[in-house]
Amino acid sequence: MMPGREGLVTINVVVGAAIIAGGRLLAAQRAEPPALAGGWEFPGGKVDPGESDEDALVRECHEELGVKIALDVRIGGDWPLSLGGVLRVWTARIVEGEARALEHLALRWLAPGELYDVEWLPGDLPIVEAVQPYVSG
Repeated sequence: MMPGREGLVTINVVVGAAIIAGGRLLAAQRAEPPALAGGWEFPGGKVDPGESDEDALVRECHEELGVKIALDVRIGGDWPLSLGGVLRVWTARIVEGEARALEHLALRWLAPGELYDVEWLPGDLPIVEAVQPYVSG
């Protein structure tokens, strides 16, 4: 073991975007892995080594949705995920392109009264309530 590295824990960080446009929130339906397929989530993904959370989120949304986003407000702190990971979420807006389901089964723009009309993944569900004030205006 290297000196000074005792107790060092690597946390798997996943970033998500609460993309809001026209008073609606974008939800994305997972295509994989099989255990999560069909569940709804905030678009995003894993942070690569040496990459900032913000840069990872912009990159992931471009890869998954074909859009360029601008991040606004971070929602809460580290939201716990299974297996010891954390989810970090920002509100965001599309600044270039139109969202397409490039890696998801489907996309859905949810109005304020529809935020719970999809089956959110357990890690994303508590964040929906925290995002609600930003969707409602």
